[in-house]
Amino acid sequence: MESTETTARIRRRIDAVDWRTAEASLGDRGYARLPGLLSAVDCRQVIRLYADRERFRSTVDLAQHRFGDRGDYRYFASPLPPLIRALRVRLYSKLAPIGNRWKEALGATDRLPRSLSAFLGQCRAAGQTRPTPLVLRYDAGGYNCLHQDRYGAVGFPLQVTIMLSRLHVDFEGGEFLLTEQRPRMQSRGEAIALERGEGIVFPNTERPVAGARGVYRAQLRHGVSRIHAGERFTLGIIFHDAA
Repeated sequence: MESTETTARIRRRIDAVDWRTAEASLGDRGYARLPGLLSAVDCRQVIRLYADRERFRSTVDLAQHRFGDRGDYRYFASPLPPLIRALRVRLYSKLAPIGNRWKEALGATDRLPRSLSAFLGQCRAAGQTRPTPLVLRYDAGGYNCLHQDRYGAVGFPLQVTIMLSRLHVDFEGGEFLLTEQRPRMQSRGEAIALERGEGIVFPNTERPVAGARGVYRAQLRHGVSRIHAGERFTLGIIFHDAA
């Protein structure tokens, strides 16, 4: 019953997003803010999960791998908790049509399936079987270097990060960073401060941008600026599984 109620609640929150405006923002700015994806209770629930190592398949220390400093992240193990699975399934259904329009604009001939289950079948066929949703934690002084989340040959063009902590209460600093490199141009950057429960959707690696000579591919990387005080938790929803 709890799983059914969780799925219905998450579905209502995601359906309440103005997805036309979100797609327009992705086209204009390279990202879109998704307010109110999780309640305060949901955010606290996910943060509490972080202490239960049996829920996760692996832990990555940022400093050890030179990905950043004073932070770590954990990938969920299968089966995903009901809330995480509900987010992944419903967000996929909203983002796959956008991803297909991007593929068409870039001249790709393949298309994303309508359902997450069908897409994960493609991942399994390519040997990508490890789930990729994750929780990220940073202490004061921590940061995450600019990067792309590539995990194999099969990829989904968009991903979502959801803030779990309270800005100016639980932590200071720690803006979400996004940089875009367009051909023959200097990189463009954005720093976005997220509220608790708010999500941000952004390209996993690239997006189509209309130019004077047609559509071209802009490469994007994301990261997190230095946390000045406190502790910062976020939830990452990546749709393709890892090899």
